[in-house]
Amino acid sequence: MDNEKEIMTSISNNDMKALSLLYDRFSEKVYNTALSYTKNIEDAEEITQDVFVKIYNSASGFKANATLSTWIYRITINTSINYVKKNKRMLQLKNTMEGSRSVDFQHPGVILEHKENINTIYKAMDCLPDSQKTVFILSYIEDLPRKKIAEIMETSLKAVESLLQRAKKKMQSELEYLYPDRRKSIN
Repeated sequence: MDNEKEIMTSISNNDMKALSLLYDRFSEKVYNTALSYTKNIEDAEEITQDVFVKIYNSASGFKANATLSTWIYRITINTSINYVKKNKRMLQLKNTMEGSRSVDFQHPGVILEHKENINTIYKAMDCLPDSQKTVFILSYIEDLPRKKIAEIMETSLKAVESLLQRAKKKMQSELEYLYPDRRKSIN
């Protein structure tokens, strides 16, 4: 079953084997994207489950106007953003009680020697608006091409580049604020 529309038709006809194949193919990407938003393993696992329930429930609505991976990324991003917004107060209270989760957060795709730096980046990433955070995650964490990001976000390539530039600038300011002693002077 290589045809994306055929896979989705099978899923809409309650073909659990097709859903299982789709899960095997995309669950890691969904989980990693969700983890980038939540910085919490349990939350990312819950979002991953929610995404595949949504895929199952809306399989018949897949029109193949975009690739299947683009459609799944859209569902993942929207589910992640909504989850974070819905749980923001609870997460803030939890962070206050436990200390910042950003400090302990370890993304599974990060090379060991870069773990300290990535924690700093995730902390700075929290200051970004959703659209900038999404572009940053898809570009630098998921390592997707800018054209694919534009498709996922249903925007132009130029808008993606602009969002990315603003995200980098805002994160640079945030990093300079968080770590004033680490700023390197350019001579």
